[in-house]
Amino acid sequence: MKIFVAGHRGMVGSAVVRALQRRGENQVLTRTRQEMDLTDPAAVEKWFAVEKPEQVIDAAARVGGILENSRRPVEFLIENTRIQNNLMESAFRNGCKKFLFLGSSCIYPKHAPQPIREDSLLTGPLEPTNDAYALAKIAGVRLAQAFRDQYGKSAISAMPTNLYGPEDNFDPESSHALPGMITKFHRAKVKGEKEVVLWGTGSPRREWLHVDDLAGGLLMLMEKYDGREIVNVGVGEDLTILELAEQVQKVVGYSGKIRWDHGKPDGTPRKLLDVKKIQALGWKASIAIEQGIAGTYEWFLRNAPERKV
Repeated sequence: MKIFVAGHRGMVGSAVVRALQRRGENQVLTRTRQEMDLTDPAAVEKWFAVEKPEQVIDAAARVGGILENSRRPVEFLIENTRIQNNLMESAFRNGCKKFLFLGSSCIYPKHAPQPIREDSLLTGPLEPTNDAYALAKIAGVRLAQAFRDQYGKSAISAMPTNLYGPEDNFDPESSHALPGMITKFHRAKVKGEKEVVLWGTGSPRREWLHVDDLAGGLLMLMEKYDGREIVNVGVGEDLTILELAEQVQKVVGYSGKIRWDHGKPDGTPRKLLDVKKIQALGWKASIAIEQGIAGTYEWFLRNAPERKV
């Protein structure tokens, strides 16, 4: 079977490719941005007409942290909606049997009851610091449902929690919290700096899912799930940003102090997913946060350009 993984050079896409290659059962198709611009509908349609993959896992998106989202809402809206529209439309027009759309937990309301259930979608206002990205992802969820409702297509949507792991973006200016902390603590350790400044108060709570765990969950959904409703993919446990920072600091081996910049935004106060639905299907995260951070830092030291200070 031909399986196309869109966005295979990103953190999620590369993890999915690794998981598929370990199984060795199917033909895994990938394309770089230079080979096929996913924002170009003609290029996407031409490729699908030739290759005709039977399954598609859409892990392609423009992503970033609070700073990047606040700076570039136009790009987050336009690029992400173009990518998901082009992929879904061309896939189903050319015989795709099953399509998995990867969303994000930021689609849920800022003050959704915790842990967040799948039916919390569209029940309240979004977090303003990343609403452009969230709105694009909500549109993708609705498009998948529309293809199912109108044409009977097998389109499913998975909503992962905060992710980390190999191939992450470690640039503190555009990354999410955990990889940004790895870079900041590493640079401070190498330079002998006495303190590291982190955004906000450290009080928000987040759960963190290793990307290899996510890949396993997505492949399980491709095999076992064919429902209209979205499915959360998470750990089911969270910790404060302060606790996370202390974990990263310990792994990196930085002995200085942490100073919190209270003038910077915290984002959503808490974001913990209800994962009862996916666990009922037989999947559960297995990589502990300490183990995951240690492995991610090892990858960073071997591969990330940001390790050079």
